[in-house]
Order: sequence, then C-alpha cells, then structure tokens
Amino acid sequence: MASTIQIFTEFSRALRSTVTRQANWGILLAILAVIASTLFVAYMSAGELSIGAIGEAQRKNYALWVLDTMPVIFGLWGQYIGSLLAFEAGALVVDQTSKLRTQTEALEVQVLHGSTYDRLTDLPNRMLFHDRVEQAINNAKRNQEIMALLVLDMDEFKEVNNTLGHFSGDMLLKQLASRLRASVREIDTVARLGADEFAVLLPEIRQKDDAIHVARKLCQAMEREFILGGINLNMLMSIGVIFFPEHGGDVDTLLQKAEVALYLAKQTKGFSIEVYSPENDQHSTRRLTLLGELRQAIDHGGLLLHYQPKVDISSHRIVAVESLVRWQHPQYGMLPPDEFISLAERTGLIRPLTYWVIGEALKQCAAWQTHGFTIDVAVNVPVSVLLDSTFPERLEALLRQHRLAAGRLVVEITESSLMEDQEYALQLLSHLSSIGVRISIDDFGTGYSSLAYLRRLPVSEIKIDQSFVMGMLENENDAVIVHATIGLAHNLGMTAIAEGVAEAAILKKLTVWGCNLAQGHHISPPVDGKAITQLLGNSEWRMH
Repeated sequence: MASTIQIFTEFSRALRSTVTRQANWGILLAILAVIASTLFVAYMSAGELSIGAIGEAQRKNYALWVLDTMPVIFGLWGQYIGSLLAFEAGALVVDQTSKLRTQTEALEVQVLHGSTYDRLTDLPNRMLFHDRVEQAINNAKRNQEIMALLVLDMDEFKEVNNTLGHFSGDMLLKQLASRLRASVREIDTVARLGADEFAVLLPEIRQKDDAIHVARKLCQAMEREFILGGINLNMLMSIGVIFFPEHGGDVDTLLQKAEVALYLAKQTKGFSIEVYSPENDQHSTRRLTLLGELRQAIDHGGLLLHYQPKVDISSHRIVAVESLVRWQHPQYGMLPPDEFISLAERTGLIRPLTYWVIGEALKQCAAWQTHGFTIDVAVNVPVSVLLDSTFPERLEALLRQHRLAAGRLVVEITESSLMEDQEYALQLLSHLSSIGVRISIDDFGTGYSSLAYLRRLPVSEIKIDQSFVMGMLENENDAVIVHATIGLAHNLGMTAIAEGVAEAAILKKLTVWGCNLAQGHHISPPVDGKAITQLLGNSEWRMH
C-alpha cells in the first residue's frame, strides 16, 4: 500500500510540474500580449509612447482592463487543470501498475508451480521432493525423530504404453497419483520422480512398522482395478523403503539406497515391499558407486565410444558404424551399457549421456573424414531424448560444431519408442529427415508398431533384430521373419540391415536374399576408433 501511494505521489508531482511549466509559458505570453496591446493603444491615442500616454490608455480603455486580468486567469486555470490532469493520470498509472503487479505475481506463482510440480499428476516433482526431504531431515535431527522414504513404481507399466498408447498410460498415472494421495496423511508428501516412479515422504513416524503399514496400504490401493477407456486393468507395484538416520544422513544417499531397495523389490513378482539392507543386497555397494559417479564420468571423460562396422553386403565395404558407449570405471573396469544405461534413465542422466555420445561420434566421424574415410555414424537415441522438443535444434548445433553434413548421421530408435507418442514422434522425425538426418528403426520385429504407422514415418533403414538373424540357419520361423523383413524394407523403399551376423554362412544367406547391410562379430566386434581406422584402410572390409 505504501509503495502504491509513493508511486501515485511521485508521478502526480512530476506530471503537475510538467503542466505548470507549460502554464507558465502561457502566462508569459499573456503578459507580453498585454504589454504589446497597451503600447499599441497608447501610441494610437497619443501619437507617442510615454509613461503618461500609457497611463492614460490604461485609464480610458476598458478592453485593456479585461486583457490585464488574462495572465491571472491563465495562471489560475493552468494550475487547476494541471492538478486535475496530474491526479487523474496518476490514478490511472497507479491502477495499471497495480494490475500489472497482480498479473506478474500470478504469473510468478504459475511459473513457480510449473517448475516444482509435475504437470500430469500435479504432484511435487523431483526438485520439490528433494527440498521437502531435506527439510524433514533437519526437523528429524532437531527433534531426534525417525522418518521414512518410500520409492515405488508399477510393474509392466511400459506394456500399457506400448499396447494401449500414451494417453492410456497418462490416465493410469493420474489414477495412481490420486490413490496414493488418498492413502497417506496430510503431512506426508507424495511426489512423481519420473515416468511411473513415485516417492512418499513419511516424516514424524513413531516406529519403523508405521512405514511398513503405509507401504501395505499403498499396495491395497493398487489392488483395485484401473479403468482406462472401458478396459479394466490390474497392476502390480514394487516398493523400496529406507529410514533416516539408519540408512543415511543426506537426501542423495537416502534416495540412492531407496532405489536399491526398489530394485530388489522388483525381483519378486507381485506386490512386493523391500526395506533396504546391505546384507541382502550383494550389488548395493556397486550400484551406489555407479549411481554416484556416473555424472562425473559424463562430465570428466570416464566414458568412451566403441564402434561396430556396418558392411555393404554387395561390395564387402564398410560404409557406416554404430556408436556404442562404454564406461572405463577405475574400480570395476570396462562396463558395458547394460550396467549403467538403466541407472542413467532412472536418475535423469540419460539426456546428457546421449548428447555426449552424439558429440563424440560426430567428432570421430569428422576425424575419419579428414583422413579420407567418408562413412556414416549411427547413434542410439532413447525415447526420453527423442521426444524432447529441443532435440532437433541441439542435433543441428552439434552437426555445425563438427562441420558435418546431416546425411552423415543416422539416428537409431527402437520400435517400441515410436509408440510412446506417435503423432509427436512423427513430427520430430519429419523435422530430422527434413534437415538430412537419416532415421533407422532398431530391433525391428520385437515391438508392437503397426505397418500402417511405419509407412508414414520418414525412415530410411530397418535393422532386423539379432535374435532372428542369429537363429535363422537353425530355426525356420526365424528365417521366414528375416526374409520377409528384407522384402518389406525394400517394398517400402528402405535399406535392410541385419544385426548379429556371427558367421560366414549367415552372411552368405543374407546375400542371396538381397539384404543391403550387415553387422556382427563375423565382420568385427565393437572396437575403438583407432581400430576402425585400421579396418577402413587395411582389412577385407576396407573402404578403398
């Protein structure tokens, strides 16, 4: 209120000063007009200009009397109008300022809410949950209390998205969020950490059994059927439980151990609750180490890329490579992606990891090009990165940075990832295709996508999953699938690539069927960039 009055007063004073200044100019002009008129009348009456003539003109000419009052009238009128305008304009400005302030405050509240709450479920997100856990830890320390943290997710949630679609998956998450909120106290916090992973903070519990009781209550809430567009679903849930201060003294440690407990709970089918226990988790130390060090590995060079060649079957020449990330861990040695990709997805590090892989692959591709080897590089892009609206823009920036044509890059996506949000995926892939980036469907034949949808996609390659290729010589059904997929790719105007070519007989059969490209251990296992350079220059698959 005080600031509003101050704004009003200052603005009114400034406006009044401006109007008064203009009024003073009017008064000055009026005085000059009076003087000029008096001199003119005196001269016309007496034939000369003198004090006596001027006095006589003033005494006898009544029009000059009226004219003499004009400066006073102008002055008073100017002051009145100036004050009136200043007051009205000031009031208008204050009114608009108040409206703008109200709108700004509302917008700030909206932005703050959007940055701390999940848009789909309106539950606190990971950032806000982290803050509340930190506050609960401080309160528990001060009051010497215990608190519990529950991390949970639904089993087979991905199958719902793949089978019923992204919209049904969203409906399921909303219903679950509502049930979780209804199952806890007002002082408890339910948050969505990402995908189908939720967390519950239980401050001020008297004993550990209270947390177990809540976990069972959450499982009971899940036992009721979920209704999704007329379809009734029964879903299972796994819960990991940890306690403060027993299992850790800070937020990150507690969340990491809760993830470990959840991982153990998911090993048991059905509704399962697992309290963290180092004795029962042989992998806890390893997993916690990897969780804590993955960010550092991404930022400070702990990762490296290996490349597996793709050979043109008709010419027996390497024409492309697939980029595969490895982690050279100082304690556990060379780690394959299976060891840490899932951790990256659960902790939100999958995006920086993916962009690191793309950047390194393009850097290596540019180096090969400098040495005269013009080959393509393929990178695997998970759905969480693919459906990011900034992905095409960042991809273009990386291509410009390494001075590579977009046609040198192949983005490999899994068949199932296309089903997360079909229309949005189509839009983004069309954008990538328009700038020259090629799209490849990885692990084809293992997903649930329809041929009608695939026909709409700007896809240039289909990679036949290695599970079919490796068994095609012994299993007739696998052979039929591989042969049919090659024909399908050609009919759709796409390149057919066979993964998992482990022996010469498979390569020979693929040649007969007209498969375009092949990759597998018979050609070369994944190797580092230096080894690929040697293969390009001196091997049976050499480029020249």
